Amino acid sequence: MAEKFDCRTTGVHPSEITPEHVYLNRRGFLKSLGIAGAGAFLAACGGSPPASPTGAALPAVTETAVQGEINPTDEPGDALTSFEQITNFNNFYEFTFSKRDVAKLAQEFPTSPWQVEVYGLVNNPHTFRIEDLLKQFTQEQRIYRMRCVEAWSMVIPWQGFPLAQLLEVVEPKPSAKFVRFETVFDPERMPGLKNHSYPWPYQEGLRLDEALHDLTILATGLYGKPMPAQNGSPIRLVVPWKYGFKSIKSIAKIELVETQPATLWTTIAPHEYGFYANVNPKVDHPRWSQASERRIGESKQRPTLLFNGYADQVAHLYEGMDLQVDY
Repeated sequence: MAEKFDCRTTGVHPSEITPEHVYLNRRGFLKSLGIAGAGAFLAACGGSPPASPTGAALPAVTETAVQGEINPTDEPGDALTSFEQITNFNNFYEFTFSKRDVAKLAQEFPTSPWQVEVYGLVNNPHTFRIEDLLKQFTQEQRIYRMRCVEAWSMVIPWQGFPLAQLLEVVEPKPSAKFVRFETVFDPERMPGLKNHSYPWPYQEGLRLDEALHDLTILATGLYGKPMPAQNGSPIRLVVPWKYGFKSIKSIAKIELVETQPATLWTTIAPHEYGFYANVNPKVDHPRWSQASERRIGESKQRPTLLFNGYADQVAHLYEGMDLQVDY
């Protein structure tokens, strides 16, 4: 039987992401465009934005501003993870398996010039320069929880824009059912790519309705600063109701396809990492429980929430599915 959802048990309300009137206005706008399942929206931050390395602007949300002028917690009252912790505890196997060494190895990683090719089953294939993406799409702040499949978590203030906005520009064809993402392949600057045990380049995928959901963003920064290299500079995917490995870093290609794409983890370990990778405390990893997690910066364990606490917004995407099978 398909797992039944009771969003009242998640402890998270849609107001975590946006005031109700903004949420409803955004939802209505997306419906007018024919995009179903609109989630929540947080307006772009004001102020005079600092310049990014590419010369484009980012919202003026420094760590101090976040702590002072913007609510520094998520809805359950959990504080933001510090910038220091977010940028020095990273999984980025293209550089190294060691979480504490990614920042050092990625320090000189060049992210300009950079472009993202969007192609496949679209009417308007296009290659975007990172400067174009920063100027064309309003950069918003989204405070999201991130849950790793390894059972640790963070609360991160991202900057970015809904992936749906980019997909609107390229116009997916009716035959497009999935979106495939690919990380840049740069063996000269990414020493981890010399490990030939993995089918590089890193690839991930979403169903099209997941990609169009308003919670799904392309992130270009965090804490009001351009995205650090170790966190996926200059642009990465963020899908907050899924385990972190779905949020592919340093994206170079986005392809619209008809069939479910192969991903790195479903290729090498399909019994451990499913295509959907929805955060689900009732579905254990074969080697550990997923019922609880440790927030980075804390010593205690906390219960893991279904869909990472975003069930109110996304549970409808999986109605009728057996989440014990489609994990």
